[in-house]
Amino acid sequence: MLTRIVERLEEGIIALLLALMTIMTFSQVVMRYIFNDGLSWALEATMYMFGWLIFIGISYGVRIGSHIGVDALVRILPPRGQRIAGLIAIALALLYAVIVFYGSYKYVGTMHTLGVEAEDLPIPRWILLMIIPIGMILMMIRLLQAGWAILRGEKSGLKLADEAQEMIDQFNETEGSHRK
Repeated sequence: MLTRIVERLEEGIIALLLALMTIMTFSQVVMRYIFNDGLSWALEATMYMFGWLIFIGISYGVRIGSHIGVDALVRILPPRGQRIAGLIAIALALLYAVIVFYGSYKYVGTMHTLGVEAEDLPIPRWILLMIIPIGMILMMIRLLQAGWAILRGEKSGLKLADEAQEMIDQFNETEGSHRK
């Protein structure tokens, strides 16, 4: 139940950020080219929203398996080898997330201590940058969930996007519909 709420919240925030960025960018284009005016803070706001979108999207991508991976070698391994490779990949990704979390935590702390504000927004920069450590925590949670699923035998490895297979499937569907 809680997992479902968190997943819906994650998807809702991503959709809201995309909508706000689109509306703000479109409004800026209209204001600049039709009224020869604009909002001085809109570009910076869009930039920070994009950052939030990216860091929430990282964990979302891990959850739904949309990250691209090079797994041609892993696919020829037996199931046990695939599970081991998946766990190694998760361990390396967790190490990366911990390093980025630590660095971003220190950076955000420095911004808080110095009291730096955003350039065009009257908001402390550390608040806007909090998404970096938050995003890394979200990613770590998703990676741990994937690792747990591998350990329990529910998955044979990381679920990654397979563009080549998707293109083959799409081609086969197209060919099948043309033959009918």
